[in-house]
Amino acid sequence: MEDPAFAARMEWLSTVAGIDLIDYGTNADAETIRATEIAQPLLVATGLVAALQLFPQPADAFSKIGAVAGHSVGEITAAAGARAISAEQAMVLVRERGKAMAEAAAKTPTGMTAVLGGNREEVLAAIEKHGLTPANDNGPGQIVAAGTMEQLEAFAAEPPAKARLMPLSVAGAFHTTHMEPAVGHLARLAQSVSTHDPRTRLISNKDGQIVHDGAKALGRIVGQIANPVRWDLCLDTMSDIGVTGILEMPPAGTLTGIAKRALKGVETFALKTPDQLEDARAFVEKHGESNPIETTPTWRMVVSPAKGTFKLSEAVSGLGVIPADTEIGAIASLRDTIAITSAHGGEIIEWLVEDGDLVSPGQPLLRLHPTGAQHS
Repeated sequence: MEDPAFAARMEWLSTVAGIDLIDYGTNADAETIRATEIAQPLLVATGLVAALQLFPQPADAFSKIGAVAGHSVGEITAAAGARAISAEQAMVLVRERGKAMAEAAAKTPTGMTAVLGGNREEVLAAIEKHGLTPANDNGPGQIVAAGTMEQLEAFAAEPPAKARLMPLSVAGAFHTTHMEPAVGHLARLAQSVSTHDPRTRLISNKDGQIVHDGAKALGRIVGQIANPVRWDLCLDTMSDIGVTGILEMPPAGTLTGIAKRALKGVETFALKTPDQLEDARAFVEKHGESNPIETTPTWRMVVSPAKGTFKLSEAVSGLGVIPADTEIGAIASLRDTIAITSAHGGEIIEWLVEDGDLVSPGQPLLRLHPTGAQHS
């Protein structure tokens, strides 16, 4: 808070959120800021302001950041960082998200337990046996089970072989059906949020897919409140696009620890304190690369959500103009087949791939010009 720019930005986001984030972040005890209605806005605001400290000219980030992702509430930070939503929209959404999740958690005594180690299939089978949800699938050796306190107690009495259980100090069973009331509230608010296509590859918690439509990204973030975080699939996508370095924004440390286990050979940097900023910038310069998504406002881009083989839809073959929500093809991978829909309609300017081409996550497939606009 000694930096005037940092303090002013935190004061602004506090005003937007209607919460004194500066006081909570500097004076409150651990028990106070553990409350989800306080913790969530504080987490998002810290990440957003730290990003502006790292990139004083935000546009500079898009020539150096190949992809962004956020774990759980961090998806809101990532969406704002990718310019799918504004920082102000992010703060209102996270304030309401935190309040709604706290209210949902108060309805039934629920909790979460980290399962460390053990055989993955045996761990998942044990979680299912006790009626729990694998609310966070964080990759090798770390899955978080969530459900009622009774279910968690039964699970603790009969744990998976060779696994260590660690109860988490959280308000409730986040990312499970117990959070459905919060989804409804956020979904109603999200209808009034204006969005933009992300300016870099945005990796979704839902399934690790690249989402290049602002409205769909927001919809996924809302739905994820009551659905598991598939961070393991996000890590798979990072591997697919060939990341060489992962920078974790503050409060940092947990995700870089997971990445070290899951992505061997990938360098990590946990940005925790202001005196690390210069080293963080050097880390970005070392690993940074421009993302493949065109940012020129008059163009619309359809990108691949995942790694696989592109299959062109016969329905669009030979067309010069397509309406919004047209299925242009599909991406077939070993895991599944994903239909590709163009959220925007327009004149087809250029196909950037051909039928049968292998594509990577976030790779541009089709360039459109908005119908009715003049060529520049």
